[in-house]
Amino acid sequence: MTHPSRPGRCASLAGVLLLGLTLAAHAEDAAPKIDTGDNAWMLASSALVLMMTGPGLALFYGGLVRSKNVLATMMQSFFLMSLISLVWFVFGYGMAFGEGNAFVGNPLQYLFLKGVGGVPNADYAATIPHQTFMIYQMMFAIITPGLITGAFAERMKFSAFVLLMLGWITVVYFPLAHMVWGKGGFFNWALGGRIPVLDFAGGTVVHISSGVSALVCAVVLGPRRGFPKEPMVPHNVVLSLIGTGLLWVGWFGFNAGSALTAGTLATSAFAATHFAGAAGGLAWSLVEWLEKGRPSVLGTASGMVAGLATITPASGFVSVPGAVCIGLAGGVACYFCVTRVKAAFGYDDSLDVFGVHCCGSVVGMLLLGFLANAEVNPAIATTFKKDGAVVSLAGGAGQFVNQLIAVVFTAALAGLVTFILLKIINAVVGLRVDAESEHSGLDVSQHGETAYNE
Repeated sequence: MTHPSRPGRCASLAGVLLLGLTLAAHAEDAAPKIDTGDNAWMLASSALVLMMTGPGLALFYGGLVRSKNVLATMMQSFFLMSLISLVWFVFGYGMAFGEGNAFVGNPLQYLFLKGVGGVPNADYAATIPHQTFMIYQMMFAIITPGLITGAFAERMKFSAFVLLMLGWITVVYFPLAHMVWGKGGFFNWALGGRIPVLDFAGGTVVHISSGVSALVCAVVLGPRRGFPKEPMVPHNVVLSLIGTGLLWVGWFGFNAGSALTAGTLATSAFAATHFAGAAGGLAWSLVEWLEKGRPSVLGTASGMVAGLATITPASGFVSVPGAVCIGLAGGVACYFCVTRVKAAFGYDDSLDVFGVHCCGSVVGMLLLGFLANAEVNPAIATTFKKDGAVVSLAGGAGQFVNQLIAVVFTAALAGLVTFILLKIINAVVGLRVDAESEHSGLDVSQHGETAYNE
């Protein structure tokens, strides 16, 4: 028997070691890599979007109601932070972002967030952990139903509110999120949807869906007792102004965070968001000044929110001049929707959810159809394919039609489902508090507390 010499054995071992290191290096190159800068930005954006619900929306809405309803109104925002988070944990994330058909994902795929960890999901965001993407999207799911609560403020039972939010998030929000942003969605341009719709941060999924649902809630519940004869002025505009500021700051996470990286697209969306918010506030103030002889503080704040809601779907697709045009149009359109349309039809949308969020985002979605700019976001000129050929989704009549279809579809889905849910809930637990409870205020009747001790 012969034995390899010591140098021979060493050479063999060295070869095996070299081969192992080479294979390991190739495996490392093939594995998705986390970009710590992107991850830090997305975690910060997640926190900013959560801040929009609590304390942002809670303060904004809380200051607009009468003092006897401030805790009940704020409670709805904070309660949703708990409720929707756990629904998301159990099955919501799978319905919105799991595999599925064109309209909805598989609720069992990420049941209890199984499989959602530190490895990126390259279908959505290749440079951040899958768990980071999941957390970020959860914050959108929390604030969207929260917007609806402004329409039925001061008159809905808390039990009815909980059932409505559970049903709405499941049957309206999750399917829309899947269609517009999810895998194989019906409207998802980036994944070859049948109708390529541009919606960067939630014009359809967030603002139009919640705004139309808010209008349906206001009509089905009916007006607050005493509306419109009795004065129902905001009890603390200062709280609402603080909420406005928090919403504006949080909106940078909402829109710029939707780039899912810390690159130039995030910067562009950040700039578009800021200038549109500024334009919306200025437009509302000027129109109100011309009409009433003086601009109101609350009107200016409402215009700012209108400008921010209007730019949301367009923020990652338009230039700064385009964003200013969209913000100006949104401020004017929302002013007349709140002051003229609401008065003409007589519905009691308590905190003007439909007039600001829905009307604003409809304007933004439609103007985006003409103003989408491939220089801002080159992907819209190279990603979508039809019949094997690349089709540009830059601004034009064709993209305007795509946007219009998405707006109509979203409004129809949200409106019809909300109406059905309200009828079912009314038959089960009832929607409205009784006259005595409404008179004493929801703080006491629904929660046994008072906001201010005299």
